[in-house]
Amino acid sequence: MIVVGVDEAGRGSLVGSVVAGAVILPDDFYCLGLTDSKKLSEKKRNILYCLITEKCQWATGEASSLEIDKINILQATMLAMRRAVENLGVQFDQVLVDGNYCPDLDNCIAIVKGDLTEAVISAASIIAKVTRDRQMIKLDIYYPKYGFAKHKGYGTKQHLNALEKFGAIKSQHRYSFHPVKNLFHH
Repeated sequence: MIVVGVDEAGRGSLVGSVVAGAVILPDDFYCLGLTDSKKLSEKKRNILYCLITEKCQWATGEASSLEIDKINILQATMLAMRRAVENLGVQFDQVLVDGNYCPDLDNCIAIVKGDLTEAVISAASIIAKVTRDRQMIKLDIYYPKYGFAKHKGYGTKQHLNALEKFGAIKSQHRYSFHPVKNLFHH
């Protein structure tokens, strides 16, 4: 039975895409320490990412900040998840998704806190988080004043202060999110 695990990263961020990972673990794949990516150190996450990308079938899918603003974060998350599974290009028997909603995919089961209980979802969460974190580190090179490498686009004091001082970055910040939207309604 081919089971695809799916999870996302960046849903609560104020900038960038929401990124979903989709992973199929081979039968002989045994890995200590697979859990919710947010519970792992960056070093451990990167080690597991290398192992997963080397030994497993995997793909990512994204929905951009522009898509998020257009269709809302929940719909954009579902779109990114569907894209990740489609990007695998594999016939599957079942999809296990972290959370309480399933994207528009056959035989999909949503599992609340699935990234803690299902290794295949944990692996997807690691793929999604490392991929997105790397995007934020790259964005930080172009926009160093915002501190993206440090806070990964979340609404930290540093990020909010930078938004206040330098404004939002067109095609990067999510204008439908309150801290960004509020900049334009003073």
